[in-house]
Amino acid sequence: MTRPSFGSELLRGRLRVDLLDPLPDAGLDADAEAFLARLRAFCTDKVDGRLIEREDRIPDEVVDGLRDLGAFAIKLPREYGGLGLSGVCYHRALMIVSTAHSSLGELLGAHQAIGLIQPLRLFGTDAQKRELLPRCVREISAFALTEPDIGNDPFRMRTTATPTDDGGYRLDGVKLWTTNGTIAHLIVVMALVPPTESGPGGMSAFVVEADAPGVTVEHRSSFLGLRGLENGVVRLHRVVVPASRRIGPEGQGLQVALAAQDTGRLSMPAVCAAAAKWSLKIAREWSGVRVQWDRPIGEHEAVASKIAYIAATAFALEAMVEVSGRHADAGVLDTHTEAELAKLFASEQAWRIVDELMQIRGGRGYETAESAAARGERGVPVEQLFRDLRIGRIFDGSSEALRVFVGTDALADEEGPAEGSTPFTPPPGFGDLAGHLSFADATSAELARHLADGRERWGEAVAERQLFLGRVVDIAAELYAMTAACVYARALGGTAVELADAFCRQSRQRVAELRRRLRDDTDGDDVAVARRVLGGSFTWLEEGVLDASIEGPWIAEPVPGPASGPNLHRTIRR
Repeated sequence: MTRPSFGSELLRGRLRVDLLDPLPDAGLDADAEAFLARLRAFCTDKVDGRLIEREDRIPDEVVDGLRDLGAFAIKLPREYGGLGLSGVCYHRALMIVSTAHSSLGELLGAHQAIGLIQPLRLFGTDAQKRELLPRCVREISAFALTEPDIGNDPFRMRTTATPTDDGGYRLDGVKLWTTNGTIAHLIVVMALVPPTESGPGGMSAFVVEADAPGVTVEHRSSFLGLRGLENGVVRLHRVVVPASRRIGPEGQGLQVALAAQDTGRLSMPAVCAAAAKWSLKIAREWSGVRVQWDRPIGEHEAVASKIAYIAATAFALEAMVEVSGRHADAGVLDTHTEAELAKLFASEQAWRIVDELMQIRGGRGYETAESAAARGERGVPVEQLFRDLRIGRIFDGSSEALRVFVGTDALADEEGPAEGSTPFTPPPGFGDLAGHLSFADATSAELARHLADGRERWGEAVAERQLFLGRVVDIAAELYAMTAACVYARALGGTAVELADAFCRQSRQRVAELRRRLRDDTDGDDVAVARRVLGGSFTWLEEGVLDASIEGPWIAEPVPGPASGPNLHRTIRR
């Protein structure tokens, strides 16, 4: 039976507030509260974020401490040795660890959101679950999908899984940017199986032991931010994998990958919400003590507007995580689209929040925390957050890709837009927020009409109108954020209603601009200019500067064969 989806209904032109409200209980029992308290104490007392930042490595004792707490198996059922706690608890745990240091959130998230646990729980056999899930309590897992020449387009994959005479497979290929891959014990590898008489072949998922012969970590990657992230290049050369380690049937690998991402996509919004909450704390405290022109800067209108934006948006981001997470735990709704909208919206708005926070902090925002502390001031790592958050718009589906995914899903919806509608009546209990819900309902109906008009205007080619679809999806994300904020505020009561109202007012301004650009855009002209740029018409504009790039191919050609250098895999004791 198909489960209802608020996000799908929204893109059909129906604001089904009744699907979200009343909000399910958070599901945080005494065990969950005790775990979060222990986790907070551990991160406060045992995690030195500055040390991780300096050494670009999470200390082994920190990894061991997280294992001992059960932080690697928060949602894993107790029958397999996990804590058996809710998704909401998991999201709140990510908010704690990621504000201790960003790399901790990636360590736990890559293992639990898209690592071995989720694919096995969704597609594994009973035997696979009994054998492998208990290992995930203390052993680290990774998910290897990306390759040098593929990102959001997995159909360009070159890694192969050749059937062997004994019914197993031989894996060959090179995987890029495998988070946790440099320290993992178990790796989920996506590879192409050639079609044979005995099987359809296609993209398939395999569980590979990281210490198996032929598995080599060739390179540990270094990035703009996320110091301590264990991410690298993994080479597979004639790696033998038994059929019992294939997850799901041959050819179902893409479904495994997408399902793992769907269930884990709220991890990034949780991290973004945590960053926004911390940004609000710093903005409030700093804006009250920094004086300019005889007044605290927070009293000046130019700064006050930034503080109001950060506060309102931090509330909305937490609302999206809580509303989406609670309904995902309840299991009544299909939260696939809501999770995609939340990831898109949260990563975009969190980046703007930290940019505004840096502006509020001025030169101190650009200075490193250690430099400020060395000259006697509080070391506030705004520049680190600035570096760490930027990846959110790229990780786990770039913003551009998510807009296309959500937009094309809406176009392919067989049910299509709502045929007529009864006048929208906000559910009782929303008070002053009811007007915002009415606005969201009317705007969702308008979005459905835009999609229908796009189909009629461009036919099947509407899927190629990525900027048009992007604006539709951005509006839908705003509407979901508004609805979630209203639902969450009604559940909390008190001053939360004021924050929800402020957010909705700000969101309506952004929606107005997006709606204007749906009617009046420069898309065609911009594409024409881009083609002229790519054709070399404006290379004269590039003259007069130097290119500091290191010479080499734009995309490294993955050469099959054995490793030519040392194995950089690091085993953290278990």
